[in-house]
Amino acid sequence: MRFLLLALLSLVALSSCADNNPASTHEESPDWYQPAVFATWHWQLSGEVNTGYKVDMYDIDLFDSPVFLIQQLQSKNIKVICYFSAGSYEEWRSDAGEFNAWDLGNNLDGWPGERWLDIRSSNVREIMKLRLDLAVNKGCDGVEPDNVDGYTNNPGFNFTASDQLDYNRFLAIEAHERGLAIGLKNDLDQIVQLVDYFDFTVNEQCFEYDECALLKPFVDQGKAVFIAEYQEKYVSNKQVRDGLCANSNGQQFSTLILPLNLDDEFRLSCL
Repeated sequence: MRFLLLALLSLVALSSCADNNPASTHEESPDWYQPAVFATWHWQLSGEVNTGYKVDMYDIDLFDSPVFLIQQLQSKNIKVICYFSAGSYEEWRSDAGEFNAWDLGNNLDGWPGERWLDIRSSNVREIMKLRLDLAVNKGCDGVEPDNVDGYTNNPGFNFTASDQLDYNRFLAIEAHERGLAIGLKNDLDQIVQLVDYFDFTVNEQCFEYDECALLKPFVDQGKAVFIAEYQEKYVSNKQVRDGLCANSNGQQFSTLILPLNLDDEFRLSCL
């Protein structure tokens, strides 16, 4: 009888561990969108969104995109990912007044009106939960939280790589609890620790900076790698562009060549 009781207690403990491991749970029975390698996409965060592209997924702004736009895209069997910044304060957002003064750090270089956030702040996390709720209410299929690598910059806070891992996992868990897909934006140095938590990755300029090999864990798990490159040479020189695309396709990436302000002034796809 004693041995039977011990066996039952062991089974309960194992079950509890599985329930508290979001990565393993997500792999077993995902209830949200998971774009596969070579998924096609369009990324536009400013200007009137061009809805004419025949792609698998659109990545558009959470706040600026009306519900009818999201529904219009979904009526064409296009999944909609909604972008927001999870690591920076943007003074023009409708919820900007919800942040505390002590949540705000240094300015983001080159981005007027943006300041780094203290990702350890419980208030910041509550605001991000509300943004995820907004994504659900608008009908988004998933989210792309930006600026989730503040620890590699100069945020004005002394948070660490460990703090960043905790925050990024928090975002992934909260998104999945709402049935939302979530993409890891950049944060290349933590991909190995985070790939199990995220459904895809969005990367900027890995070819320009020779960092693309770091994205392989996503491909290895059959998860899409969405790349944006901005260099003018890819626009003006077809031979250079063809070389980029051959390299991209060989690594099973979904690469676009886009304007830096993501306004659909032009769009060149390797797929």
